[in-house]
Amino acid sequence: MTVKDPVCSMEIDPKTAFATREHMGQTFHFCSENCVKQFDADPHQYALSGSATTGFNPDLRRARLELPVVELKDGKPQTAESVEAALKALPGVSKVNANRKTGTASVEYDPATTSAQMVTALRSAGFRVGGAQVRIGIENLRCASCVRFIEDELKSTPDVLSASVNVATQEATVEYLPEKTALAQLNVAIEKWGYKPRPALSEAPEDEQEAAHAHEYRRLMNRFWFAAVVSIPVLLTAYPQYVPLVRDWSMATLRLAWGLAALVTLPVLFWSGSDFFSGAWAALKHRSANMNTLIALGTAAAWLYSSFAIAFSSLFPEGTSEPFYDVVAVVIALVVLGQALELRAKGQSSAAIKKLLGLQAKTARVIRDGQEMDITVEEVLVGDVIQVRPGEKVPVDGVLIEGGSSVDESMLTGESLPVSKKSGDEVIGATLNKTGAFKFRATKVGKDTALAQIVKMVQDAQNSKAPIARLADTVFGYFVPVVMMLAVLTFVVWFNFGPQPRLVYALVTSVTVLIIACPCALGLATLMSLMVGIGKGAENSILIRSGEALQTAQGIKVVVLDKTGTITKGKPELTDVVLANSGWQIADSEPSSTLRYQPLAISDLLRLAASVERSSEHPLAEAIVEGAKARGIALTEPTAFEAVPGHGVIATVEGRWMVIGNLKMMNRESIALGVLEEKSKALADDGKTPMFAAVDSQAAGILAVADTVKEDSVEAIAALQKMGIEVVMVTGDNRRTAEAIARKVGITRVLAEVLPEDKAHNVHLLQADPAGKRGAGGRKVAMVGDGINDAPALAQADVGLAIGTGTDVAIEASDITLIKGSLKGVATAIEVSRATMGNIKQNLFGAFIYNALGVPVAMGVLYPFLGLLLSPLIAGAAMAFSSVTVVGNANRLRGFEPKFSAK
Repeated sequence: MTVKDPVCSMEIDPKTAFATREHMGQTFHFCSENCVKQFDADPHQYALSGSATTGFNPDLRRARLELPVVELKDGKPQTAESVEAALKALPGVSKVNANRKTGTASVEYDPATTSAQMVTALRSAGFRVGGAQVRIGIENLRCASCVRFIEDELKSTPDVLSASVNVATQEATVEYLPEKTALAQLNVAIEKWGYKPRPALSEAPEDEQEAAHAHEYRRLMNRFWFAAVVSIPVLLTAYPQYVPLVRDWSMATLRLAWGLAALVTLPVLFWSGSDFFSGAWAALKHRSANMNTLIALGTAAAWLYSSFAIAFSSLFPEGTSEPFYDVVAVVIALVVLGQALELRAKGQSSAAIKKLLGLQAKTARVIRDGQEMDITVEEVLVGDVIQVRPGEKVPVDGVLIEGGSSVDESMLTGESLPVSKKSGDEVIGATLNKTGAFKFRATKVGKDTALAQIVKMVQDAQNSKAPIARLADTVFGYFVPVVMMLAVLTFVVWFNFGPQPRLVYALVTSVTVLIIACPCALGLATLMSLMVGIGKGAENSILIRSGEALQTAQGIKVVVLDKTGTITKGKPELTDVVLANSGWQIADSEPSSTLRYQPLAISDLLRLAASVERSSEHPLAEAIVEGAKARGIALTEPTAFEAVPGHGVIATVEGRWMVIGNLKMMNRESIALGVLEEKSKALADDGKTPMFAAVDSQAAGILAVADTVKEDSVEAIAALQKMGIEVVMVTGDNRRTAEAIARKVGITRVLAEVLPEDKAHNVHLLQADPAGKRGAGGRKVAMVGDGINDAPALAQADVGLAIGTGTDVAIEASDITLIKGSLKGVATAIEVSRATMGNIKQNLFGAFIYNALGVPVAMGVLYPFLGLLLSPLIAGAAMAFSSVTVVGNANRLRGFEPKFSAK
């Protein structure tokens, strides 16, 4: 049996083939190294051309992909079933096999129908997809209409999970399977559209980013100044009747001057405007058009017409042989100037990232071989011992091993008070050491530090797209072809029905239409605002993971708050010590035939109770011990300690027999409580856990412990309610405790006694039936939580917000992370979202109105009524500065200050 080489179509024996390749579920055989190289450069092209054996494969549209799913490996059978169900629900997916042993899901699908949706579907179902993520810089990417073409090219590369191109940051973010897709293949996909890939500037040090930014700005300004200088003499000869001396020149002299203008505008076209022509050529090779096509076509048409008019003036009707070289030079100069100003404005938009990067220490004092040495922070290794003195920044993350100090962590948590650090405590890179000196061992360096992860999260979010941005991408698919058709229509109408000289009018109006149309303003309208808005969130200790989360947050109508660790501190604290009203007194412990009694004080009861509880490991016992220590009470060692499960504890302290526990414990020991029982009910109604204390078989008092409400929870919940948002509390606690906490913080709707696995279901019910009536229609629901058991609910909600002090699993499942852990961050996040989306709508409105009004005016619709035509020069200026206006409006967000700041 023979097979066919997919490159040269030679019939070869599989056993003697030079090499083989696996691609899209097929095996390809090659006759030579040259064929292998051609195939490797673009395997998708040859895979789509036919089968490796017969030249035709009816199943070729079916591709196979092995998706690594983190939760799948060694998981439960239900996990595999959930993965398969999530993928089978997608259109174009024909077969799914989830393998728990390998941790992968094998998917057969139609690549034309389904690609990146698989990753989105799995993440929506609460799963994490493995694979690598890479950011690739794209040199000179300013054409918003090119974004969709590059994205589609990247997505069509085998084993690419998702791809997003951002014209604002000039970067592509690609998730792919590195064991099957080489980085070179991704670069080739970008190069096909005439752009040069480069390392992503967002991953470079701050000084390198500044240098690259300055270099690109100088490059554009050099091209602008060259075009501007050339434009001056060209403009003088373009309108000789208005220029002294020039208006006295003979026609022969003018034609000579015009000939020189033709020559000097060539370098303007092909040097100052080289980006436009290279971009237009790349688009033409793919049988498509973009913004570069419009500018290149308009200026080239003006130059060619002018040159023919000069060289063959006798062939043109009278009055139509004057050139338009001024259009060539001035339009290119203005558009390039607009790009330079836009680039400078973009630099201001990334101020939040620069602030974060500026927090990083530049050097570290490392102790190696007993010697202290100052090295750059990039040279610090995991395990290095680092010395930090008062007033210095902590260079990397680590664990304190010697000394102690207070550290200002406000850069990370927003908490203004310094945090005390002792041996064994974690320290975070970029935080500021205040008073003492200490040594610590580095545990995370480079891109693994907390600051680096925050910067990465913000950059990923800024490189992402909101759904509203995808609408603009869809418009681009039709915008340029429609504009080109309108330009042709304009030429035809003016040439057939316009006044004399018709040819001149037809050319000028059609070129003006090509030049004034600006898809870039539409593309930048959303991306620049998202970039600034996400940065503004980071400034307020809020990490927004994606543009989609930012857009969705503006429409939140219901916020579901988990009680423990979200509304409350998540740690029991001693709240009340109540003495018995019976006049109980404490006996002197001196051995005597006559006992002496002293009045009982709260400190006495607390000292005895805490001394007993110090031997217990129960969280409530720990709260009593910590409460006593906080009040400066010295504790003693108990003897004969006994823990009674579900009841309480018994011990002897200072010669007295102590019993501490619940009502069942008191009944078990036959201790009469009197009025204390009624007092305990009042404490329980207030959301507290009462524990009775008895000394020598007499009821002595009550110690109440509760998970106390965070200091700013009441204010934050009131702020959300003022914003028109319904606040709902969900908890596994009993209804009495839950409603007590709800009353304290001003919440009226409580979902109590909810099991962890049912939290997501309750969120779903709120989404489907928010007003408590079936068929009422869904509202956007946000879930705020901090624990592992909150992760499914965070994933189910339209927007999941994780408390930054919570678990990694909760943070991973969320859309927004509140670093400080304050509920004020929820209100701030929604405020930032609303302000950003308002700014986006302003930008989109301005961009659409600009094009909707500008193109018809350029076509000449006002000429029959007002005798008004738009000059190509004015069109070029308007086109250039429309983008600058959009970027400038986006930068207004930098001055936005939320009313309910999380700082």
